[in-house]
Amino acid sequence: MTTTPSDTAAILVQALPYIRRFAGKSVVVKLGGAAIDKELDRALAQDVLLLRSVGVRCVVVHGGGPQVNAVMDKMGKQPEFRDGLRVTDKETLEIVRMVLVGKVNRDLVATINREALDEPVAVGVSGEDGGLLTTIPRDPSLGFVGEVTKVRANLLHQLLDDGLTPVVSTVGADASGQPYNINADDAAMAIAVAMKAEKIIYLTAAPGLLEDVNDPASLVQRLTAPELRERIAHESVSAGMIPKLRACADAVEGGVEFAHIIDGRVAHSLLIELLTDEGIGTMIKKEADW
Repeated sequence: MTTTPSDTAAILVQALPYIRRFAGKSVVVKLGGAAIDKELDRALAQDVLLLRSVGVRCVVVHGGGPQVNAVMDKMGKQPEFRDGLRVTDKETLEIVRMVLVGKVNRDLVATINREALDEPVAVGVSGEDGGLLTTIPRDPSLGFVGEVTKVRANLLHQLLDDGLTPVVSTVGADASGQPYNINADDAAMAIAVAMKAEKIIYLTAAPGLLEDVNDPASLVQRLTAPELRERIAHESVSAGMIPKLRACADAVEGGVEFAHIIDGRVAHSLLIELLTDEGIGTMIKKEADW
């Protein structure tokens, strides 16, 4: 179907109140490794740049689990997970750093900067850089897996104030400088809370939270944090979704206004969620005041 000039004008008018609402506000966008794709990354880059141009302060936080798995497979090393977290020995840690910091991060930064055209705006930042993400060991049985204890939010705000878009890879370090692998969902949540972000948006390889994982039409559109925790406690959600759901509940209870889980496989899903009446995916708030 051809979009007419009138259709385009109507879309812009619909977006205007959202642009006014979110201008000057911080939005943390977490891109899951399963949602990373060359063409979709280009669409995400365009979304981030458009939002930047209207004053929305976007921070992109990325994972890279499938990409890490692929490299481990090539090296003949079998990935091991416990409760959704990667068991990270010394060799695995080096692979994680190589893939997340040296490959995935650089590719995302390059994609955003190619779309920027006039001048580069994206800057890659590891959680190790400048003490951005300070960690402690999460569980000795997991090896070098860290829990975030401190975020240097002022570093991200300074980059945003300079007109730059931070792209964060989720490897942090403890007080001694020892690196740790950090679950990207948890890292994004900690960053959003520390920055007092308006929204945290998880781009995933799923439409959102589904009542029936085999039925996309069973999407749960709105939930409160207590309702979300009740579903987790009763194990009525898939195990793979639990870390994201728990991070969403932690985020809104920590002061973030809205948390969203949306389908990162849909081109321009970020713009659809932020700047249209319909939105997509699942939205979580601390309390029900819909």
